[in-house]
Amino acid sequence: MNNRQKQIGIDRLIRLKWLEYTSKLVLAGNNENTVKEDLEQFLTTSFLASSKTKRGSLSKTLTILLKTWLHVHQNIHLLRDTGLELLQSANKVDHIAIHWGMIMTAYPFWSAVAGQVGRLLCLQEHVAANQIQRRIREQYGERETASRTAGRVIQAFVDWGVLNKTKEKGIYIQGRVYSIDNPRLISWLIEASLHTRSNGSAAIKDLLGNTSLFPFRLTHMPAEHLVSMSPRLDLLRHGLDDNLVMLREEDQAARNEGIK
Repeated sequence: MNNRQKQIGIDRLIRLKWLEYTSKLVLAGNNENTVKEDLEQFLTTSFLASSKTKRGSLSKTLTILLKTWLHVHQNIHLLRDTGLELLQSANKVDHIAIHWGMIMTAYPFWSAVAGQVGRLLCLQEHVAANQIQRRIREQYGERETASRTAGRVIQAFVDWGVLNKTKEKGIYIQGRVYSIDNPRLISWLIEASLHTRSNGSAAIKDLLGNTSLFPFRLTHMPAEHLVSMSPRLDLLRHGLDDNLVMLREEDQAARNEGIK
């Protein structure tokens, strides 16, 4: 796990509609101050200014939203730009996938929690919050922050509709599942996934079945076709059924420089 992946960062409930509004402001060409001011006004009803605690939460939420779509890490600028381009012609389902891909790239902790949820859902119908939190503590160390923040990310999954609560507290089942068949978007999600991995590479079958993308079913396509969709991806053949997809060397070098 590299330094960036060790960071938690995303310690607030982030609603899908907030990310959607943020991306619209950025796409409209607004400058940083305008984006921040409009976002703050948009969120006012959710964060009452009369409470110091609420004001602090609003500030942290703004930071996360801005770091996802505006102040992105230097090694994912081009990924963000492509994401914004995809949003302009995407349908509602694809919008959800793009916001998911962007936030998990900006905050790999989101991807880590999603990955644990996805793994458990592959094995059983129900998942328990304490199961996820225990596995996250194993991954990030016995830190109360990791456990508490994992709980907030799970709450976000419920807000996004990809996990559903059950009658039993802390127990969840799979929510909505979305089919993604746009080759360019699938390629983009693969690129986003690679940025959450320490070595920036993975087998194509693992990427298409990535448990961090548990709300989405990616249409299986030839690795060559998906790699051709992005100038930032490369393909290494190990065999007929074992193609390794990786970030191109120059992008990998920039990525490694950015996580030092």
